[in-house]
Amino acid sequence: MTKIDKAEVLVRKNKLEACKVYLKGEFVGIDSIIDSLIDYIQIWYLMPEILSRPIILNLWGMTGVGKTDLVRKMVKFLDYQDRFAEVELSNTSGGTWASSVSQILAENDLNDEQPGIVLFDEIQRFNTIDNDGSPLHKTQFADFWELLSDGRLSRKTKQNVDNFLFNYTTTKQQNAAARKRGEEVEEQKLDPWSAKRLRKSFNLDMSVAELTRLNEDELIELILEVKRRKKIYEPVNHSKTLIIISGNLDEAFSMASHTSETDIDADIYHAFTKKITVVDIKNALSRKFYPEQVARFGNIHLIYTSLRRKDFEELIEKEVARVKEDVFRKIGIKVNVTKKLNELIYRNGVFSVQGVRPVFSSVIDILESNLSQFMFEAIMKDEDEITVDYDDEALAILASFGSHKITIPYVGRIDSIRRSNQEDVVANISVHESGHAVAYMHLMGLVPLQLKSKIASSQAGGFTFSHQLHLTKENILKKIRIYLAGGIAEEIIFGAEKASTGRSNDREEATTLAIEFVRRFGFNERFQSVVNLQASHLTMDMKDTDAAVEAMMVRLVQETRDLLAQHLPLLKALSKELTAKGIIEAPQMVSIAKEHGLEVSIQEEGFLNVDGYYDLLHK
Repeated sequence: MTKIDKAEVLVRKNKLEACKVYLKGEFVGIDSIIDSLIDYIQIWYLMPEILSRPIILNLWGMTGVGKTDLVRKMVKFLDYQDRFAEVELSNTSGGTWASSVSQILAENDLNDEQPGIVLFDEIQRFNTIDNDGSPLHKTQFADFWELLSDGRLSRKTKQNVDNFLFNYTTTKQQNAAARKRGEEVEEQKLDPWSAKRLRKSFNLDMSVAELTRLNEDELIELILEVKRRKKIYEPVNHSKTLIIISGNLDEAFSMASHTSETDIDADIYHAFTKKITVVDIKNALSRKFYPEQVARFGNIHLIYTSLRRKDFEELIEKEVARVKEDVFRKIGIKVNVTKKLNELIYRNGVFSVQGVRPVFSSVIDILESNLSQFMFEAIMKDEDEITVDYDDEALAILASFGSHKITIPYVGRIDSIRRSNQEDVVANISVHESGHAVAYMHLMGLVPLQLKSKIASSQAGGFTFSHQLHLTKENILKKIRIYLAGGIAEEIIFGAEKASTGRSNDREEATTLAIEFVRRFGFNERFQSVVNLQASHLTMDMKDTDAAVEAMMVRLVQETRDLLAQHLPLLKALSKELTAKGIIEAPQMVSIAKEHGLEVSIQEEGFLNVDGYYDLLHK
């Protein structure tokens, strides 16, 4: 029995704590992930000898949140670079040179049953069932599931031993016969490549150099000894291996497809991703893998939320500080950067669901590329300090050093798209979105999370971002009216003839809800049978409910028109303000609503609008 060295454990414990501090300094917005990661690997790092199964950790999140880089930096800090393998499994033979996990681990010298780390990255590309749930027939990396099951990988050694023994014995006999005939024969020796192959196949302790020095008899005796050692036929025990699985699961992170969205507040995406649970992850995995395979991922799932606004702001600060430090270290010029320039980088560099990479690119585009010109001028004028600013009205990046100033005209790439929206179109969109907002405030007693009419799109557009709504009979009717309010607001303000077709998607959503209200949920007392929209033969003919759905929509259109007419001064005031600014924040919406006699409140991102069932139950 191996006795645990307490002093060594303490040294390792301190190293692990230092690693935690280091990682938190390297990444923003994932402190809780880092805490959990370090906690879960403690037993593996401190006392791997007591493990009977490998530790399996899963990292899930959208792209650019720091999954792969976190593992790489942890590996480097813990000095495990030579005991680390990074693997991307694939459904096709073109994905990698190997066809089994065992081959990859052997190539990385990780089949010696000693502690190591294996990262299986981008695991979402390695599915075993298709979108219809049908099995995908393939034989690649079948031993991945074997590894996850109990940490043991079978060896294919017996045939290798016999092949090596036959080849070298036959060669020895041929050489002996040649010598009897008086021929000069060079003694059989292992070349370095064969020595390396032999060493990996038989898990030998000897180095490649030692193997290449063996003569024929020693080589054959070594192979016979390997054959007598039954251990080489036993599975490789990976109980001391830390297995990390990482991937982007769009099935769980539904907002991951919004890759071009730069106008929705990062805090909103954060609130939605914060609600994703282990159950959601397992449901997503079950669409890619068999149930027994999902079980082998285990229960340690670290779920990344998307970054918050303050995380992106901190990231920009860190990147700007890095640029300033590099300039001072290499050239000796002190660079000051104003808050306005950081805001310019944020507006043009943050795509919430794409993570940190676009931000890095925008720092280069906006700051570094222009800084070189400023530094040249400062050096020519013997100045050693530069202040870089942005003028929102002049649309220019400004640099001042001493008594000198330089101006470079600059419009951010995303800002220029927003600015291209035509004034009349923005006015139209502003009325439409204000209609949604007024109906939302009246019916829910809340202001929307975001109200915008100028967004970064080649086509002008806007949105009213609402909270999550618990669907009930009452709330479905409210939601339909909110959908209808945009188009109806245009009719009221501009006249029916000038109402735009921007209402099309709203009306489709409203109609779908109305259909489900009657045909699926049974909220219309006259129709209680479920009508399946794809297989209507299950219960009744859909045309029986058509009149009820149409009557319901006509009634709700009129109710929505009356609602907006009641708040016409508020609708106009909100529309004008939104046209002028392109965005109205929640506090300002509250203020405008209050001026026009409507009391509303603010609720943060992630708020679920649900009726007080608990109080009703206990009333």
